[in-house]
Amino acid sequence: MGKRKHESAKAIKEANKSRYFASLNNCPTSPRKMRLVTDMIRGLDVEKAAGVLQFSTKHAAKNVEKLLWSAIHNFETKSGDRWENSNLFIKEIFVNQGRTLKRIQPAPQGRAFRVRKRSNHITLVLDKHNKI
Repeated sequence: MGKRKHESAKAIKEANKSRYFASLNNCPTSPRKMRLVTDMIRGLDVEKAAGVLQFSTKHAAKNVEKLLWSAIHNFETKSGDRWENSNLFIKEIFVNQGRTLKRIQPAPQGRAFRVRKRSNHITLVLDKHNKI
């Protein structure tokens, strides 16, 4: 590894020490369905977002709720503070497309249709509200 690349990798590692985030890779739900759930909680306080996810009827909400609690526990581990007293909110949450598994579905008259089983990557970043 070159010197410049090594220094930039160290800078990114130092910056991540003060970021509170969690990521879920290769979640077997299509990104389009997952974005419907993540758009519901973007920018909300952690308590309110957990309530919205808990009572959502979407199947993808269970995975996002687990990810939210993972990010909360990462916050507690890194900062040493309790999440109830920290006034946390979801700073950013985004969904990227993961790998696509390609399968074949038999079709009439000897043909075959392609079935694409999509997956996604979710990243959730927490931050504290600035006290005024």
